Amino acid sequence: MANVVVVGAQWGDEGKGKIVDWLSDRADVVTRFQGGHNAGHTLVVGDKVYKLSLLPSGVVQGKLSVIGNGVVVDPHALLDEIGRVSAQGVTIDPSILVLADNATLILSLHRDLDGAREAQAGAGKIGTTGRGIGPAYEDKVGRRAIRVADLADPEALDAKIDRLLAHHTALRKGLDLPELDGAAIKAELLSLAPKILPYAQPVWKVLEEARRRGRRILFEGAQGTLLDIDHGTYPYVTSSNTVSGQAAAGTGMGPNSLGYVLGICKAYTTRVGEGPFPTELFDDIGKRIGERGHEFGTVTGRPRRCGWFDAVLVRQAAVVGGISGLALTKLDVLDGFDQLKVCVGYRIGDRALDWFPSGLKDQARVEPIFEYFDGWQETTRGARSWKDLPANAIKYVRRIEELVMRPVALLSTSPERDDTILVRDPFEG
Repeated sequence: MANVVVVGAQWGDEGKGKIVDWLSDRADVVTRFQGGHNAGHTLVVGDKVYKLSLLPSGVVQGKLSVIGNGVVVDPHALLDEIGRVSAQGVTIDPSILVLADNATLILSLHRDLDGAREAQAGAGKIGTTGRGIGPAYEDKVGRRAIRVADLADPEALDAKIDRLLAHHTALRKGLDLPELDGAAIKAELLSLAPKILPYAQPVWKVLEEARRRGRRILFEGAQGTLLDIDHGTYPYVTSSNTVSGQAAAGTGMGPNSLGYVLGICKAYTTRVGEGPFPTELFDDIGKRIGERGHEFGTVTGRPRRCGWFDAVLVRQAAVVGGISGLALTKLDVLDGFDQLKVCVGYRIGDRALDWFPSGLKDQARVEPIFEYFDGWQETTRGARSWKDLPANAIKYVRRIEELVMRPVALLSTSPERDDTILVRDPFEG
């Protein structure tokens, strides 16, 4: 049996929550490996809706749920989320939830810095969620971060906080932010320690023991490949690696333990915030897709920009992310359109491209080359087998497989968990 890595193959918001929840039935362990509480998953289970940001989706089903070292953790947000989900009847305790003892903490100073930078950038803003994710990763790389394990060592905190403030004091002065109080930061951290430390363990060891026992491990990614710090539409990206390779580095599991990589993508394309979007629609069709797809950010509530499916970008994501197969979501949103389009290439002037360039100038200049498809008037919503799909819908899916050069392993036809067509079980490898 293979372990499974789930990653977004677009700009995030692809419907990973439902797919991960669906796969959690087949998994024994679910682990997050990057990002923070800047990305959300919405799970619909029966008549209950769960909105998760930091917690792995497995908690809803009582599966061992792991927050890996690649995640940056706001302790206040984590405790708030535990409280909110617990209030919905879900048991969350250290027997269910494990937090990497070497994970980096997000502090209030990180949120201050994030917001001040975006405000100062004006029209040049990147479009962050303002939750301190980027500044926390900066401190991690700068070797001045406070980590979960540091909460257990009050004597060492003084030196760590001094090192942190040596960097942030100058930044805050330049941004006209109030001066920091090291003693107050320490007091806040020590007040959080007894609430956070019971969950702390060496995650690499927990996962290795699960692997040795033959447990199925599901690695749950956040955001999407096109937001990857290296391979995304830089600088309009997130602050971590979102590709499947990060599942190894962000948990302490070796790359040979990852297994099948499932790339989630919508039957169309969306993105939140700033940055290039070659197939974006600014007309009534784009508005119709957004309304039918309820395209608003789970965490931010921001409306998502909508456009036609971009096979070039998803194919590129499949290569850099080592994607084995696709989970295609929200096919039902396209019901009732007379004609559909799929981007099959780009043009910059007289030059044709079959990849998305890295340079900002070229990214702004690309024009999509479209292939046209007849739509379908029948409904696909709730379909659970191929025979339930209209012929033109099947043609559309098959052509996406050809263009992306990856098979569709799962097809989602509504937010409901069971409205899923299984073509190939990723856990079977």
